[in-house]
Amino acid sequence: MSQRVPTAGFGDASRLQLLIDAVVDYAIYMLDVDGRVISWNSGGVRLKGYEAQEIIGQSFAKFYTPEDLAAGIPARALQTARDTGRFHAEGWRVRKDGSRFWASVVIDAIRDDAGELIGFAKVTRDITERQEAQDKLKAAQEQLAASQKMEAVGQLSGGIAHDFNNLLMIVIGNLETAQHQAIKTPNNPGLTRALTNAMRGAQRAAALTSRLLAFSRRQPLDPKPIDVSKFMVSVADFVQRSLGENIQIETVGAPGLWHIEADPGQLESALVNLAINARDAMPNGGKLTIECANVFADEDYSRVNPEIATGQYVAICVTDTGTGMPPDVLSRVFEPFFTTKELGHGTGLGLSQVYGFVKQSGGHVKIYSEVCQGTTVKLYLPRMVGRHIEDEEHDEEPLVGAEESETILVVEDDVDLRTYLADVLRSLDYRVMTAPDAETAVELVKRTDRQIDLMLTDIVMPGCNGRELAKTVEQLRPGVQVLYMTGYSRNAVVHQGRLDEGVDLVQKPISQAQLATRVRMALERRRSAN
Repeated sequence: MSQRVPTAGFGDASRLQLLIDAVVDYAIYMLDVDGRVISWNSGGVRLKGYEAQEIIGQSFAKFYTPEDLAAGIPARALQTARDTGRFHAEGWRVRKDGSRFWASVVIDAIRDDAGELIGFAKVTRDITERQEAQDKLKAAQEQLAASQKMEAVGQLSGGIAHDFNNLLMIVIGNLETAQHQAIKTPNNPGLTRALTNAMRGAQRAAALTSRLLAFSRRQPLDPKPIDVSKFMVSVADFVQRSLGENIQIETVGAPGLWHIEADPGQLESALVNLAINARDAMPNGGKLTIECANVFADEDYSRVNPEIATGQYVAICVTDTGTGMPPDVLSRVFEPFFTTKELGHGTGLGLSQVYGFVKQSGGHVKIYSEVCQGTTVKLYLPRMVGRHIEDEEHDEEPLVGAEESETILVVEDDVDLRTYLADVLRSLDYRVMTAPDAETAVELVKRTDRQIDLMLTDIVMPGCNGRELAKTVEQLRPGVQVLYMTGYSRNAVVHQGRLDEGVDLVQKPISQAQLATRVRMALERRRSAN
């Protein structure tokens, strides 16, 4: 409501000025009916930088930003105060030196006893710190909401990938069998070509489900110590061959780069995905820069980015000079199946795979982009502490096929996949026993007198999972070798992004030759242990 003062108007302003000068945290001053400053307190000096002699007689619009002046905000503020008695708003204001602060502003209309408008009382308070805190809180809430959304989508994606991998393993396996049969009838090139195309499509589908699992953070990782400097040399060479000659690639290292512990294959795949996206954003050529540096995420950074813990990281930055992305696209780039490419030219799973891999590795991803200015993606991977990097040893390829009437127990709840696995293993001269679930498998182990050399079991099954089943079987038959299969781990044998110690895992779908090799390797380990 409007304030009423004696008809004498501002005759007692000098005494009022003494009172309001004591309030130094607020700019408290009066305006005439046209919005000119007619009084000024010490809070105004501190807050806005003007001495009284500099500002009295000037329009209060002097404190507004050019944007607000262009929009006519000062005039509308006074009109609101005239019509309703009060104007209250928050917004940017400008100090004498040109700097800005976020202000809470109240303008009250002052009327005399007859109800005539004689001026305005205005109070301005600097609430920049509060606004910054609110902005940080809002950003954190938005990041949390985005994280929860990605987690929900990831759980759905992982479940779909699990079922799809079971189907793909059956499809790929039977296509392999058909291809072997087609070789025996070389007079039918059309059949051979059709089977080859079908296998190519199935393998592409398997790659897509692998990316879905990476996004959902259900892809079993095999982390190894990585010397980033050496690793980037080999990756840069591979990326250059993949991108072509019209893309210039520059790698920028740093002395004393820390080692990290991550899955080398997944890290290479992530960098290749980023490089291919960068190539697509530079259709007429450009420059791709891959830069590595040691960084430390302090508490302030983690407060603004709650998804990353404080600590030491190696940052791998991939920057292109391409077309860039507008904000609405930038906010969705990590969502699975989101793509700006034309239909048939992209799956929308490249960046989601990068996101999932880095998150599962305990790291953090940030992306920056401006239209026509290019894009930078930063991967923060935790520094490895306390392990020595050794040269990898390459095992010789083991022989495939059964030796000495070895027996394998296959536990798989999908009947078609169970039948397929049994057929493949029998074709390799193994003795095979099958069970549709953990309960049946345990009863079978208790009843049979036959020695069981290996249990090939799915991890995700109704009721008891494969890990729990293995513990029970190992108690009943000490020394039995266990080879797990999974299309989706659900953390049964994978914790904090890595396989549990001593776990032997096959990722579905897998070819007949790969299955034969992994089974033989597992049995050879059992032979060596005994």
